Amino acid sequence: MPYTNNQGIRIHYQVEGVGIPLILLHGFTDSLETWYEMGYVEALKNDYRLIWVDARGHGASDKPHDPDAYEMQHNVSDILAVLDTLHVPTVHFFGYSMGGQIGFAMAKYAAARCASMILGGADPYQRQLPERDQWLAMLQQGMVAFIDGAWVPQGPISPALRARLLANDVEAMIASRLKNRERPSFAEVPPMMTMPCLLFAGEADGRYDGMKACIAHMPNVTFISFPGLTHSETFFHSDLVCRM
Repeated sequence: MPYTNNQGIRIHYQVEGVGIPLILLHGFTDSLETWYEMGYVEALKNDYRLIWVDARGHGASDKPHDPDAYEMQHNVSDILAVLDTLHVPTVHFFGYSMGGQIGFAMAKYAAARCASMILGGADPYQRQLPERDQWLAMLQQGMVAFIDGAWVPQGPISPALRARLLANDVEAMIASRLKNRERPSFAEVPPMMTMPCLLFAGEADGRYDGMKACIAHMPNVTFISFPGLTHSETFFHSDLVCRM
């Protein structure tokens, strides 16, 4: 498996396809394997050189237990380390959920490396959504409690996804969640996002209102919504997302 080393943290990534480079970054407790399972790789690999990454703490990347290891700047530097390893100066960025939050951090700290941005199920604001208020308590009970309390209410998950979620290092997930709850708002970033941006969300996603508010401050944005779909359901519908 290919890795790059970012200041002692190994970051796992995969590359497939031909064309312009497009980096894919998953959501919290997920991994790059979901891009395969949900059909994104098959749909996109003939048009893009796909670079998809396991965020630190996830998948096959290293899993520090120190909350300070999950500062957003570190997530950004992980992406830059992968791009530098592959000698990719600029990339189109596609992030969903946590991956979308990291996208806003990319826009703040490394905008020159992003030719365009596709951000789903994420806004730049620091606020606690009702559906996420209990995440830390769920994680402290173990991954089964988190899966059944946070994932399953969003819609059915496959046995393969459930197995990947169960394989998470719960202490790393707790550390990541602790730091995420403290992260600063990136509310000042959208007006500075002059690259072409596409934002999308399900209308039954708790992040939907924040995303609608966000696009009012973005100079070069298209917004697409999916009626009736929850946060997870939207991502699972690659057939809809890849037609945007």
